[in-house]
Order: sequence, then structure tokens, then C-alpha cells
Amino acid sequence: MTETLSPAALTRINDIIIAGPFGTHVGMSVDVLEVDRVVVRMHGAPHIMNALGIVHGGATATLLDTAATAAAWATPDAKPTTRGTTVALAINYIGAGQEGDMIAEGTVISRGGTLTIVDVVARDIAGRIVAKAQATYKLDLARDRRV
Repeated sequence: MTETLSPAALTRINDIIIAGPFGTHVGMSVDVLEVDRVVVRMHGAPHIMNALGIVHGGATATLLDTAATAAAWATPDAKPTTRGTTVALAINYIGAGQEGDMIAEGTVISRGGTLTIVDVVARDIAGRIVAKAQATYKLDLARDRRV
């Protein structure tokens, strides 16, 4: 049987993480959304570029954190009462993001009752790796089981 995301997970990812005020401001959208895996797109725009004409490192970090957060929430077990936050985000910048969209794929590699570990890779529109990150995300599913 194929697992599907809970309605609470879909609402959190689509309506709050991606389409919330900040996600909308920086131009985020979801390309792929499945259990433990999310692909998030940040649309190329002048306000994410630095003075050298490349994607600002802070914009890249935003994309990585957003993809990791969405992947952490991509579970059948999320409930409307579930709470979460990024605990750690370790980024390695590898190349310059060129003009155009950036895409980050977040994949859960470990999911516990409280902490979820997510690997994330950001690529430019040509497919070149711009940055890799590992996020530790506190998604308190254990709290939901106690309530």
C-alpha cells in the first residue's frame, strides 16, 4: 500500500510553508510533493540576486531551509496540532547560482519521534549544484502521540 500525506501535512506545506507571506515574497512553489521528499522551486527574480548578478547566498539558504522544512512535514503522521522548527542547518556552498530559477530537493534520511534529518541539494536551472545542506528539524510527532 502506498502511503499518502496527511491533510494536515498538505495544508502546512502548501498553504503555510510555501504560500505563506515569506514564501510568496521570494517566489516559492512546489514541483514535487511526496512522502519524505519535496522539490521546491524559487523563481529567478532581481530581488534574490546580489550585486554580482548571482543568486544571493541568503536566498540559497532560504531555499534550502524551505525545502528541508517541507520534506520534514511530508509525512502521513502530521496532525493539525503538530509543531515544528528548524534546529540546525549546515550549508556547503559549491557554485554560483546563475540567473533563473533555483530548485532544491529535500529528502528525509532519518525520522524520529522528535527530530527529522533532511538532506537537501540546490541546483540552478541548468542542473549545476549550487549548494548542499543537512537540516535537523524538530517535528514533534511524539507530542502528538501524548495528546
